[in-house]
Amino acid sequence: MRIGLLGCGTVGQAFARMIAEQGETITRASGRRLALGRILVRDAVRTRDGIDPALLTTDPQAVLGDPNVDLIVEVMGGIDPTSALLRQALEAGLPVVTANKQLLSRHGAELLELAAAAGTELRFEASACAAIPVIKVLRESLLAAEISAVTGIVNGTTNYILTEMTRSGLSYADALRQAQQLGYAEADPTEDVDGADAAAKMAILSSIAFHTNVRFDDVPYEGIGSIHAQDIELARDLGFVVKLLGVARLAEGGISVRVHPALVPERHRLAAVMGPDNAVLLESGTVREIMLVGPGAGGTETASAILADVLSILGTAKGSFLQNALVDAGRPLLGPEQTSSAFYVRLDVQDRPGVLAQIATVFADAGLSIRSVIQRGEGDGAQLVLVTHVGSEARMTAALAAMRILDEVRDEPVLLRLLAEAAT
Repeated sequence: MRIGLLGCGTVGQAFARMIAEQGETITRASGRRLALGRILVRDAVRTRDGIDPALLTTDPQAVLGDPNVDLIVEVMGGIDPTSALLRQALEAGLPVVTANKQLLSRHGAELLELAAAAGTELRFEASACAAIPVIKVLRESLLAAEISAVTGIVNGTTNYILTEMTRSGLSYADALRQAQQLGYAEADPTEDVDGADAAAKMAILSSIAFHTNVRFDDVPYEGIGSIHAQDIELARDLGFVVKLLGVARLAEGGISVRVHPALVPERHRLAAVMGPDNAVLLESGTVREIMLVGPGAGGTETASAILADVLSILGTAKGSFLQNALVDAGRPLLGPEQTSSAFYVRLDVQDRPGVLAQIATVFADAGLSIRSVIQRGEGDGAQLVLVTHVGSEARMTAALAAMRILDEVRDEPVLLRLLAEAAT
């Protein structure tokens, strides 16, 4: 099987090394030998260790138009021109393996339809959580399990930052800087820290878990930029750990998919997932809970998932049920206002008599019940931390709007959700 490779960065080079190093094992197990065809690169002059320079090309048609290519692996990333190249490959009947979460979260359904029409396959295990085989588990092992919830730490950068803020007491800025120095965060970490990366992965995972076409634009997301060291400390005092979570649930006949920071009880299994690791907790009435944990990024880890997809294509007949991974069951998508949770709210307030009573009235008027209150500091440094019982997002939105216009509230309220108390 000759493989055309679109892209040859960190992941592409790791994939090429795996083919070379594990070639004999693959041939023995599959009865087929894997070989690299032409490789699309930005700069064909620059050498890549262990790769024949004669294979390198800057012309995508030299890869896609090669009659000896049996399969396309895409690791170049981005939407354009990647989308057009993959469409061309699929329309030509070539199986495609991709790690491109942003492309799949926006155009996955259309690409899968093209694959089905051409009688070929599109595989994408590496697009979510790298080496963790969560897509394979959802589409094969748990196909008939009727998944009710997918909850995940699906971004290693933010998990590392929050871990260091918790474990070492670092500020957000210092933890981010450390993550960049160690290679866990990009020079421009925006897509990770604002939640967009996690939202793309949750769009893919929820589409497969719930047999519904969920796109990136359907997933509301929040990042971790507003979380301060004091929120980490306060959460610990309350018995929680702060994590950036992707949460997808079946509720009221529809689907709720969101990404946001959340307070996770210290004894919860997700609370123990530290550093750059990822974890996905799958819930089902059939199998109860299954949690998959492992590295969610890295060249070698991602390449291993890509190679696993290539080997699956070797052993799977064309026309398999995997082509229908994003089949639409017609379930509506629920907006944030239709979900509910318990909430943590931190307010910087002026230390005046009656402030707590005024805030309590705001919550009561919004129909929210307060479970606990912590008061800290005095004068200009006074703070109120309130934890509510379960209430709707719409009610909390109304409460926040009312608090923002109070003279006694000095800064923007900090809002986090409690995982254990989530109702939908």
